[in-house]
Amino acid sequence: MKSLDGYALKARYYPALLATIPALVALAILISRAKFGLTTGIASLAVPVLVFAAADIARRMGKRIEDQIYTESGGKPSITMMRYSDDAFDPASKEAYRAFYASKINQPIPTEEAEKANITAGDAFYDRGGAWLRENTRGKKFTVLLAENITYGYRRNLLGLKWPALLANLALMLLCGYLLYKRGTLDLEDETTIALLIVVALAVVHSLFMGFGVSRNAVIEASRQYARQLILSCETFLGREAAAPKLAKPKAPKTK
Repeated sequence: MKSLDGYALKARYYPALLATIPALVALAILISRAKFGLTTGIASLAVPVLVFAAADIARRMGKRIEDQIYTESGGKPSITMMRYSDDAFDPASKEAYRAFYASKINQPIPTEEAEKANITAGDAFYDRGGAWLRENTRGKKFTVLLAENITYGYRRNLLGLKWPALLANLALMLLCGYLLYKRGTLDLEDETTIALLIVVALAVVHSLFMGFGVSRNAVIEASRQYARQLILSCETFLGREAAAPKLAKPKAPKTK
């Protein structure tokens, strides 16, 4: 856990834990109710493996969903928000940000006419500028930006696990239902019966959360909030440069 940074823990492993809670509870019940042996040893080892695998799946599925969302919405928000046709920022602010991009990536600012004629070229300018910002805003000074990035990564990766989690819940409910059916009677004083009912109830509640609480709209909203904060980080650099002391010009020697 100490080797994990804040982003990896909150944006990758938290969604993996949240998406696999019913399966983890079922494994915990199995471990707690069985005598220690080969089965319980395998189940104990399966817990961290399951979470790690879920985190990897979440990242890959999340990236796939991200590409789909960008394609449907016309591009990355950090690019589309900088276009002349977008009104997320006022024109004066965008001019200042474009000039800042140009000074960092050594590329001329696309004009409005050029952007309309070749939007791909204009987007390439904004993409390079955004890439420069991402690489240079990793310090502790940009905590708000990091928080927005974590929120976006968390929602995106959780959405990536939505359907695998729902299918896993369905499998758990069917398995528990079968085991309850095999027991014949529903004895509420029997610990095994109670444990199975707890897993079923948790799987139902979890499915409702994953089905209605995890959505593409939430991911789109988080992506726009992160993109907005990323672009606004230009203000920090512009303020820093404006506040930097200017070197005095050397005085010319007086002539007699």
